[in-house]
Amino acid sequence: MPAWQGKSKGNTLGYRIFVSVLKTAGVMPAYFMLRFVALYYFLFSWQTSKGTYYYFHKRLGFSKVKSILKLYRNYYLFGQSIIDKVVIMSGIPNKFTFNFDGIDNLRQIAAMNKGGLLLSSHIGSWEIAGELLDHINTHINIVMFDGEDRQIKQYMDSVTGERKINIIVIKNDLSHIFKINAAFQNNELVCMHADRYIEGNKTITREFLGEDAKFPAGPFVMAEKFKVPVTFVYALKESALHYHFFASPIKDYSDLGRGKGMEQLIGDFIISFENKVKTYPEQWYNYYNFWQ
Repeated sequence: MPAWQGKSKGNTLGYRIFVSVLKTAGVMPAYFMLRFVALYYFLFSWQTSKGTYYYFHKRLGFSKVKSILKLYRNYYLFGQSIIDKVVIMSGIPNKFTFNFDGIDNLRQIAAMNKGGLLLSSHIGSWEIAGELLDHINTHINIVMFDGEDRQIKQYMDSVTGERKINIIVIKNDLSHIFKINAAFQNNELVCMHADRYIEGNKTITREFLGEDAKFPAGPFVMAEKFKVPVTFVYALKESALHYHFFASPIKDYSDLGRGKGMEQLIGDFIISFENKVKTYPEQWYNYYNFWQ
């Protein structure tokens, strides 16, 4: 199965229809319509579903029938995360509620004036997590691969308006490294995702859910190179209109020495990530074979 391609499915017309429903009828009717869209992708996207089915069946040990049901639920929740992002970022009236678990850890890392690395993954809604970080009195940067369809991206930007957070786009010329360095030098926080890599980039192989998998080396190398404190952040959905935000206690791995600090960071992240995946298994939106 091919590696992650960095591009999601969909078209501009579909997004326009959902945004129209959201503005005129609200979230719940959009969720109802989403059930049929999720069923379509569930039925006709088996090539991109194989890795997710393998994750449910082989790595988490669900039966074949339960894994298939989980797969549909995964598509449905992923669609909800896109809807929720549009609602929250565009200011559409809503009844969403949030729990903040560890918000003081983020205030603390911001107050240290050393810059900081927020490690996360594609579980839950990282874009909603970015919006929730507005509670922190510092500048937030999110490092991401920009592989989305240009027409969809332009339309979504017109709907959601200007982001509260700064996006640092990963470039082949490595110019993003200089922007990350500048952010740390300015005592800003940088959020990176450590569960996907682009083919050809450096990776680190570690056991995850009982089988060896490749993780991108970049986020862990950054923490060691720039000697910044680290916390793990997630925003998970716990009911139709409720999110739970998590931020782990701060750790500074630079005191452990070259190599040792990075190894400890990788181990701590995998433990944290496994815990969230096992607790919220349907919300990991990683549509390729993670255990290639």
